[in-house]
Amino acid sequence: MAGKVNQLIKRLFDLCAAFGGLVVLSPVLLVLTIMIRRSSPGGAFFLQKRVGMNEVPFTCIKFRSMAAGTPNVGSHDAAEAWITPIGKTLRAYKLDELPQLWNVLTGDMSLVGPRPCLTTQAEVIAARRARGVFAVRPGITGLAQIAGIDMSTPEKLAKADAEYVRTASLWHDVWMIVGSVMGKGKGDAALK
Repeated sequence: MAGKVNQLIKRLFDLCAAFGGLVVLSPVLLVLTIMIRRSSPGGAFFLQKRVGMNEVPFTCIKFRSMAAGTPNVGSHDAAEAWITPIGKTLRAYKLDELPQLWNVLTGDMSLVGPRPCLTTQAEVIAARRARGVFAVRPGITGLAQIAGIDMSTPEKLAKADAEYVRTASLWHDVWMIVGSVMGKGKGDAALK
């Protein structure tokens, strides 16, 4: 029973924070959309299939930080030459993640949870499956990201993700959100 109540509180927190964030940040989102469109050919948004809760695929939305037409790979496998000049800034300040607030509203993601992997990242999927990580919604930020662990180390990532699932609480989530906003953790540091 306590688990269901905690899930409900987390979902209500996610909904309120994501909705509030989209409203408050709408001028910033509009400016970034225009800047991305003007800086390089292609749309402002990047849509990519990711693995969600219970291994159900969903479409993750981000601001486009790479040149249009680049291969569909994880950030740690992307060549630096593919990243647009504005994309480097977006990644450095994690602004490319802001559109994922929409994914939180639709229920595909949470503000905090394991970062969603690509549907093609078989090693990450297997390691997470073995540790029950897919029992929760993926997040915009998470324990692994705060610790600077990215998807290039699937076992290490899955262990951190499983630790999050085991110890998740609203206050822990708030701490990770504040840590992310303050710049803690780099994830795919070479590209951010």
